[in-house]
Amino acid sequence: MVLGALFGPSEGVNSYQRLGLQGRVTGSHLTSMHSMDNYYVSKLIPLMAEARLNVVANPLINITLQGRHDTYPKRRGMTRVPELLAAGLTVAFGHDCVMDPWYSLGSGDMLEVAHMGLHVAQMTSQAGIRQCFEAVTTAPAQIMGLDDWGIAPGKQASFVLLQATGVVEAIRLRAHRLAVYRKGVKLASSAPVVSELNLPGRPGSTGWALR
Repeated sequence: MVLGALFGPSEGVNSYQRLGLQGRVTGSHLTSMHSMDNYYVSKLIPLMAEARLNVVANPLINITLQGRHDTYPKRRGMTRVPELLAAGLTVAFGHDCVMDPWYSLGSGDMLEVAHMGLHVAQMTSQAGIRQCFEAVTTAPAQIMGLDDWGIAPGKQASFVLLQATGVVEAIRLRAHRLAVYRKGVKLASSAPVVSELNLPGRPGSTGWALR
C-alpha cells in the first residue's frame, strides 16, 4: 500500500499508526525529505521507523527532476537514503519513469539505478555499495511481501546471472547479463563478453571468471 502522497509527512505517519498499517505502507520518492531541515527530519525518521514504513527512492528520475529550477547550489533531490537505512527502515530503489516525457533515457536497467543511487547518496564504501545492490534485489522483495525469493532449495529460481565476480564489480561495470531465468525457465541468454587485446607481451584476449 502506498499512501505517502495522501498526508503531510508527520501527519501521514501518525495516520498509519492509528489505522494499524504498520509495516504495510510504502513511501515512494519522499523527495521532500531532501529539503527538510535536520531538526525536523530527526523527529520524522524515528516516527517512520516506529511505523515500520518502507521506502522506495528513484535515483534516476529524482536527480533529473528535483532542483531543476534551482540556482546554484542545486539540490540533489533524492531522499535521505543513508539516514533511513541507519534507522532500520527497508529502502529500495526503483526506476519510475522509462522513456516518457519526464525521463527519456530509461532502460529498465536496475544496475544502472543502483549505480546512480550510490553516487547521489554518496554511498561509495564497500558496505554502501552492497546496500545499494540490496536496494534493487532483496529490499524490493521484502517490501512486496514475497516469500519465495532467494537462492535456496524450494525457492522459485527467478534470477539474472551476471558476468561479474561480486556485487561491487556488478555495479561498478553494470555487468553483462549472461542469462535470465523465471521460475527455473531460461528466458534469455547471451555469450560472455570477451575483449581482444593487441598489446605486446599481453594475452590476446581477456574474459571474466565466475566465482
